[in-house]
Amino acid sequence: MRKITYAEAIREAMTQEIKANEDVYILGEDIGIYGGAFGLTNGMEEELGRENVMSTPISESAISGVAVGSALTGMRPILELQFSDFITIAMDNIVNQAAKLRYMNGGKGSIPIVVRTPGGSGAGFAAQHSQSLEAWTAHIPGLKVVQPSTPYDAKGLFKAALDDNNPVIFYEHKLLYGLKGEVPEETYSIPLGKADVKREGTDVTVVATSIMVHRALQAAEELEKQGISVEVIDPRTLVPLDIDTIVESVKKTSRAVVVYEAVQRGGYGAEIASLINESEAFDYLDAPVVRLGGKAVPMPYNMNLEKQAVPQVEDIIIAVKSTIAPVTI
Repeated sequence: MRKITYAEAIREAMTQEIKANEDVYILGEDIGIYGGAFGLTNGMEEELGRENVMSTPISESAISGVAVGSALTGMRPILELQFSDFITIAMDNIVNQAAKLRYMNGGKGSIPIVVRTPGGSGAGFAAQHSQSLEAWTAHIPGLKVVQPSTPYDAKGLFKAALDDNNPVIFYEHKLLYGLKGEVPEETYSIPLGKADVKREGTDVTVVATSIMVHRALQAAEELEKQGISVEVIDPRTLVPLDIDTIVESVKKTSRAVVVYEAVQRGGYGAEIASLINESEAFDYLDAPVVRLGGKAVPMPYNMNLEKQAVPQVEDIIIAVKSTIAPVTI
């Protein structure tokens, strides 16, 4: 099977869906000739036309309102926000309108929007362009939240997100755009709410999201050399969350570490840890569930400090070992 990048997989998914459905279009800042902030829409305007690939003014509030309004009329917009940090400017339309209008109208109408936006750190973009805010949107009833970690997952999950009649926030990670992987040319769909076991193991379950999936896999390889078998679970979607796959894994390994890039305080890892503790897996635990998230600091511009602000491979190794031989303080 051919290999393409994470960015190419998403572009291909968008192109195929726009060609297949006249109701689908994409709008966003500089997505036409410029190709968007990260080049994901390069060539799409020329191939699909300006009516399907709409460059907009720099106003996240305005363009999110356009997306909500057009969805109410039966369109299926893809809204590109240049950085996930900018979702804060579009929050009223996403949280107070898109997430609630179907409920407030007694189930009449739907808001089939996919909000695509790159998040995460590691590129030296500093405090206002490097955040991981997925917990904010996962907190809101009415929104679905997706975090693909591989090119294959990105294309399949995007198709599922676009077919959904509810608003979906599709978080892409900047550092994954260049990652290559096997991706079918034809369209396919990965159900929202179905986790993936990225690596099987027997001693510890590591639940990791987005780019942390890859760091967890690197940590697992190193730990295997030390005689520790790690199972890595990628939820792929935070809402809906496939807690059943996580619980079954923890029942097998009796230990769990939850790894995510966002600030640990108030992060989504606390939700997963709590769900494990409230499940039948609790009776199988041989150690407390460990959370490993980012430090509670604005993301530094200095790339050495930036690296220290979020979990790295060596941090995951330490966290895994702490569940096997808890440190007494």
